[in-house]
Amino acid sequence: MGNTDTKLHFRKAVIQLTTKTQPVEASDDAFWDQFWADSSTTVQDVFALVPAAEIRAVREESPSNLATLCYKAVERLVQSADSGCRSEKQRQTVLNCTRLLTRILPYIFEDADWRGFFWSTVPGAGRLDEDAREDDARPLAESLLLAIADLLFCPDFTAQSRKKSGPDSAEDIRSIDSCEYIWEAGVGFAQSPPLNYVHDLNRTELLKLLLTCLSEAMYLPPSSERRSLNPWVSFFCSTENRHALPLFTSLLNVVCAYDPVGFGVPYNHLMFSDYREQLVEQAVQILIVTLEHEGGSAFSSALLALSASATPSEEEETEPAGPENLFVNYLSRIHREEDLSFILKGLARLMNNPLVQTYLPHSAKKIQFHQELLILFWKFCDFNKKFLFFVLKSSDVLDVLVPILFSLDDARADQSRVGLMHIGVFILLLLSGERNFGVRLNKPYALRVPMDIPVFTGTHADLLILIFHKIISAGHQRLQPLFDCLLTIIVNVSPYLKSLSMLAANKLLHLLEAFSTPWFLFSSQQNHHLVFFLLEVFNNIIQYQFDGNCNLVYAVIRKRNIFHQLANLPSDAASIQKALQRKTKSTVSRSNSTDTESAEGSGAAAPNEPGTLKTSLEATPSRSSPLRRRLSKEGIDKITEKSQVSLDGTMMPLHHSDAPRTPAGDTAPEVNRAESEAARSRLSSMSSPSAAWSANTDWVVSWKAKLPLQTIMRLLQVLVPQVEKICIDKGLTDESEILKFLQHGTLVGLLPVPHPILIRKYQANAGTAMWFRTYMWGVIYLRNVDPPIWYDTDIRLFEIQRI
Repeated sequence: MGNTDTKLHFRKAVIQLTTKTQPVEASDDAFWDQFWADSSTTVQDVFALVPAAEIRAVREESPSNLATLCYKAVERLVQSADSGCRSEKQRQTVLNCTRLLTRILPYIFEDADWRGFFWSTVPGAGRLDEDAREDDARPLAESLLLAIADLLFCPDFTAQSRKKSGPDSAEDIRSIDSCEYIWEAGVGFAQSPPLNYVHDLNRTELLKLLLTCLSEAMYLPPSSERRSLNPWVSFFCSTENRHALPLFTSLLNVVCAYDPVGFGVPYNHLMFSDYREQLVEQAVQILIVTLEHEGGSAFSSALLALSASATPSEEEETEPAGPENLFVNYLSRIHREEDLSFILKGLARLMNNPLVQTYLPHSAKKIQFHQELLILFWKFCDFNKKFLFFVLKSSDVLDVLVPILFSLDDARADQSRVGLMHIGVFILLLLSGERNFGVRLNKPYALRVPMDIPVFTGTHADLLILIFHKIISAGHQRLQPLFDCLLTIIVNVSPYLKSLSMLAANKLLHLLEAFSTPWFLFSSQQNHHLVFFLLEVFNNIIQYQFDGNCNLVYAVIRKRNIFHQLANLPSDAASIQKALQRKTKSTVSRSNSTDTESAEGSGAAAPNEPGTLKTSLEATPSRSSPLRRRLSKEGIDKITEKSQVSLDGTMMPLHHSDAPRTPAGDTAPEVNRAESEAARSRLSSMSSPSAAWSANTDWVVSWKAKLPLQTIMRLLQVLVPQVEKICIDKGLTDESEILKFLQHGTLVGLLPVPHPILIRKYQANAGTAMWFRTYMWGVIYLRNVDPPIWYDTDIRLFEIQRI
């Protein structure tokens, strides 16, 4: 009954605010206290009792009252932070102000005229004590952010007190060293405070408000051009925030120390509430937002100069760096092995959580914030080169690879999860630029994670090839911009793959067969590059790993007609036109029948579940978007830099004009007609001839002469007669005997001089940075639905589709 009265009282105060036509004085504490001092409402209550229409009405009709409400709420937070929240009433006031500001702030951000309000100087909005006169002119936003930071380390409210409880022994919030109040053991802190679910709940509420403060970027339209830094992030992560280091450490340790399964008691998550999970979700979201830093990263700046085709403009080169982001600074300086191990093991444990298999259905807790984890992992690799090398120096990198491949396989048919596909592929592209990643892929794959691929015996390299092939042959059209990235990953690791399975080898050959079809090659100005990629894969393996790859050599011999057809590809106008007409006829016939599903269970793209929200990221690569063009063949040069591996294993960057023209390659389907037809059906959709361009003889001749077929043709010239002779002489019908012959064979001195190993490394640019920002905020928007912080507000960074 009391709770009902509280809600009615709060609702009455809201109605009074919305119906008053005259400004209410800031000194009228009796009126303003109705919103936070005399009520105990949950955050869900606040969102229900303060409708969006009424917030907008006050904003338009009584702007001074809305301004005063924000000012008074911030003032209460500042006062409570200064006093240390010593009483229960003060703590409840803090929570009420926090919930109210979380509700109101998005409606401040959505209006361009109001966006600067929090950065204006409000008289008396600074620290309310006589000793801090310099703070009197502090903008409201700064006062709010500093108050939140103080409250996050308030003893007995959000942190474990180090003194006996009681009003006389309360600690002074100004004098405490917040580094002694870090929330969890881990990086830079050895003691693990006892779990306190009340503290976790209070931290979660404050972090939710902090995340709302930092979300102004959602209300600005997307642009690949450099923009001014998010002022909320810049100030919060600056030296003005004395809690920056302990807060960064607390957030990081809380995330990396979290174990959702615990002791593994079945169904424990259904019997007990896990308040730590809510805190971990908010912590990882705060981390990825505060690490969104446009001033450049240690990794991105060291990461390869832009290629000759994408040199930075003078404007970009001369643009001054933004203020130092302390969160980025702290992350980039983590270097102790035990700290790096703690972070990697923690992230890997959480990333592998969806893969946990139990005999009892749904008995193990499954986390839902895996996309945020991928973004956080990306940022660690981006900002801390030591972490990237630590990940790659042992087989622990495979603990990250497998869950990423699982996510790619799980999301490939769902168009609403195309952003997850991109972040997963970008991470693998980044890792593939390092030699150790290719070497680690040779470790046998022993896990049996449920994925939509055939059962096989092989290595992690085989797993990668099978998953990538599935994406290309059975994914939806919105994944086509990723084909070049997928192929580049394979070509980067191909010189180090010691033994591909027969299944993976057949996939590679079948994909080459699909990509080398004349109608496909002639249908788009860029399609022939896919063939170059695949040929480079074969050349790398033959030249550098011939001894252990008898399966691939055997597959090449069996499908040698593909290479002969490529070498003899017709280039006259009549043949080109005939091939394109054949493609048109086959497309028409396919449109009258359903696509054949492959033997491995590939299906059409799954529709979105009804009753859900979906963010349509404007910067997500689509066929018409600028970023799509960046990820087309021309664009792969803009997001990668070519490096040549020298004899001592070091990498030397190559200028675009110096690099060999042979691109990188990916995977291929198994050789069966059903799958071949399904793959070609999908390829036909990306091969529609452009009205402004059509294939001609000169164009075909220009790239046909550069096809890197010499090594493969020499291999076929030497081995095919030997294999045929053995088959005839011994009457062989079993391929195992042929494989045994190839396994003990050699081509030393018979092949052309090995070409240099060419690695394409990921490099950041403005377009991909904008995509990451848009994707990150899209994920955060969809994940925060209880309460729905940004629902039904004028988001401009991406489109919201209600299904």
